[in-house]
This record gives sequence, structure tokens and C-alpha cells, in this order.
Amino acid sequence: MEGFIELRAKGRLDGYWADHLSKALEEVMRQGDHRIRLNLSEVDYISSLGIRVLVQYYKKLSSIDGSFSVSEPSPNVRKVIKMVGLEATLMPPTPLSGTALIQAETSRHIEGINAGFEVYELGTAGAAGMKCRIVGDSTLLEGCRFSEANSRTAQFPEFSSAVGLGAFGNSFQECSGRFGEFLAVAGAAAYQPSDGSNVPDYLLSAGTFVPELQVLYGAVCEGEFSKLARFEAKPESRAVGWSEIVETALEIAGADHAWMVCAAESAGLVGATLRRPPINGTISGAPFEHPEVRNWLSFTTERAYNRSLVMTVGVASRSPAGGLEKFLRPLRREALPAGHFHSAAFSYRPLQRGLIGLTKTVQSLFQTEDLLGLLHLIGDDREAVGVSESEFVRGACWIGPITEIDLKES
Repeated sequence: MEGFIELRAKGRLDGYWADHLSKALEEVMRQGDHRIRLNLSEVDYISSLGIRVLVQYYKKLSSIDGSFSVSEPSPNVRKVIKMVGLEATLMPPTPLSGTALIQAETSRHIEGINAGFEVYELGTAGAAGMKCRIVGDSTLLEGCRFSEANSRTAQFPEFSSAVGLGAFGNSFQECSGRFGEFLAVAGAAAYQPSDGSNVPDYLLSAGTFVPELQVLYGAVCEGEFSKLARFEAKPESRAVGWSEIVETALEIAGADHAWMVCAAESAGLVGATLRRPPINGTISGAPFEHPEVRNWLSFTTERAYNRSLVMTVGVASRSPAGGLEKFLRPLRREALPAGHFHSAAFSYRPLQRGLIGLTKTVQSLFQTEDLLGLLHLIGDDREAVGVSESEFVRGACWIGPITEIDLKES
């Protein structure tokens, strides 16, 4: 069938082999094939776990406008599917053709070193650019000198996004033992507590409820994104580094500074998280100087969250000027490009192809997948291990040029 990939199973779909089938289907999805037909003509037996796998992938693919169907089932398999009431769902009388993908008339292709990028215009709403606002004083992280006077309550509605240090709670006292890295985007907020639990948490907007955090410092961006860039690593590269994605995003934005939100399949993240809340510090070398860094920061010893789906939020810059310098970090050994990015890792799910909406993507990800952890992305430039950075396989980046920067440190 045109536009489909067909898999053929043979033998039994019981508790043991159902897991093998699930892994095979996931690998097909990871390769970018979102319309799958499963031939069960040589399957003699199917258990409830086998049915569960079929339903699971039908739902996964339907959620991203793909399709999943069963073809040529053996008599025994057809009987079971019919008895459980899934005949119309898994074996529709007319073969599924898949939902037509939305295409943007103004798309263009950019060929990168390790990936190809397809760029979509998101209309004229974002043409005026985005406004970035600094909250708090990021230099207080040196020495871990934040106090109650430096904490403020901040809400993050759907039209804003942010990265920084904060915690969920009603007061500084309530959060004083838990402040850690956070990100907020499209009505969702997630953070990594520094209380030793290593269990991330999140809030999701609903009705009149808006995520709220106690924030020590951060950058908040408001406005509408003007570009969507879909990227995929070249077969010979297998993965593309975060710095290449950022450099291309700045080129696409046509600006020295840009705000980015990226949903992508991870090939491994390189980053750090706080071990302790950075408040009321008395040691001047904390948290960056040796040997204190060991007590305050936890670094990935190897790439983390491989093969997960990652939501990354933050600001990028290719200029040493503009006022954001105190907030930015190099993405590799060179000083530029620089940025400040936090990544939330989730259990894997495929992304819908083509032009997709940010809010729908973010909300469905938080609603249906497990939040595994959150990292501040860094470039590891230690001579002993060489340059190392986060890498990705494919994904979608929403990009907006920053045309106004408010440095009042509100």
C-alpha cells in the first residue's frame, strides 16, 4: 500500500513475543515511519498482551496523525480481534490512508553539516520579534548567595516561556530546601528539586489554573514564534550536536539573539543539575570552583536520557553584546554561540511530521508521557574526555528572534 510500511509477524503473539513486537514497532517509528500495516497471516495465537500492543500503537500513531492497521489476520487472530470489539478499529473495511499532513507554502530547506532542516513560516504574527526579560540576578549563583530577598512569585501562562532556578511552592521558606532548575513553556512548567529526591515535578495549566513558581533568577520570553524548523540527522552522522542546531536556528531567525523551544528525539544529553539549593552560601567557591563543585553540582558522566523525547527551552546568542552576557554559557570550547538551555526528558513518543503546533505538542507530551528528569545543558570541554555536547536525532524547533531585552532584573 502506497505510503505505508508493512511488517509481518509469525508464530505466537503471547506475553513473551508481544514485547518483541512492541520493540520492533517502536524502532520503525523512531526511523520516521508513522503509517504502519501489520500482517498477521502467519500468527496462530494472540493473547491479551498481544492485543494490548496492537491497541497501544494504534493510539500512539493516531495521536500524531499517523495510522496503524492489521492486515490479513489468520482465522484465529481475526476471531479474537472481533470478540474483543476491535475489528472496526484495527481492521477497517477501507484501508487507512493516513491523515494528510499540513504543509506550509513557504517552507525552505537548509543543508547543515550533520543534519537537514526544513523551515516553515508561522505567519506574520511573530514578525515583530519577541521580548526577553531578566528576572533576578544570576551572578548570585556564584557563592550560592540567594536569600529570601531574592525570591519572587512568578506565573507562566501559555504565551510565555522561561528557564531559570525556582521551585513549586507558596513561599521562599517552603521552597528553601528544594530550589533547582526549571523550564516553562506553553502553559506547562517543570523543575528538578535539589533536595536529593531526584524526582522531577511539573504543573500543567487547566481552566483558570496557571503554573506558578518561586523564582530565584531566570529569563522569561513573551511573544509568538516566527519559524518552525524540522530537522533530521543525516544517515552517515546518525546524530546532530546541539551547537549546530543552535547555530542554524540563529541563522534562520536572522538575529543575534533568539528564543528557542525544541522537541526532539535524544541521542544523549550532556548537562548538570544542582545537588543543593544555592541559598545563604558561605563558601565563595561554590558552586563552580574545585573541590566545592563536587558538593554543589551533579554532572552527567556520560550522555543521559538516550532515546527519550526531550523538550528544550532557552535563549541563544551569537553576539558578545546585547546585555544577556551574564545569563549565557558557551555551548562548546568557542565562546560563541552561547546560550542558556534547560531540557526536560520524557519517555519516548514520536512527533507528528510537518507543521505542528507548540501548545498541542507540549500539552500532550506532559499529559501522556513520563517526565524522567531535567538538566541544564552544557558543553563538556575537559581535555581528558574531549569536547562533548548533547546530541539529537530528529525534532522540531520553534524559533523567535529577540528584538527587545529588558535588563531591569525585576
